[in-house]
Amino acid sequence: MDGARLWNASVASGIAEAAYAEPFDSVSVCFSKGLGAPVGSALAGSAEFIDRARRFRKQFGGGMRQVGILAAACIYALDNHLPRLAADHQLAQNLAEQLDNPLLAVNHPVETNIVIIDVDPGNSAEALLHFLSERNIKAVGFGPGRIRMVPNLGVTAADIATVVKALNAFTG
Repeated sequence: MDGARLWNASVASGIAEAAYAEPFDSVSVCFSKGLGAPVGSALAGSAEFIDRARRFRKQFGGGMRQVGILAAACIYALDNHLPRLAADHQLAQNLAEQLDNPLLAVNHPVETNIVIIDVDPGNSAEALLHFLSERNIKAVGFGPGRIRMVPNLGVTAADIATVVKALNAFTG
């Protein structure tokens, strides 16, 4: 299981991470996505699987030395940033609820901190991305006529207000 968003899913649903992971023979998680650690991933699985993964890691030069400080950052992120993921989800919900522009629509449920915005067919997602970029607002294209915005650790309620104001001012 690629568990890059495992913690977000668990926080949003109330389902334990172990329950999500139970049907899989291995799980990888990322401490930098969402949790704000500078780097770090973990891999869980059977002892045989982990031994094999270590062999491949060494074979491909994936070792690091003196990583205790990075491990400490991951532990800090688990202790301090995991409990606050619900705040990111609320910011995403606020963004979706406050969007009031007939050229833009949130047609997909906002279940975690991902907001997918559909652009009116008479306009382009690229034009919206350019408009936002000129205002120092980051978003990514997410298919034809669609962008994705993801509030995270570095985003505040004031930032969401700024984003909403910009989105609502978009005229194409």
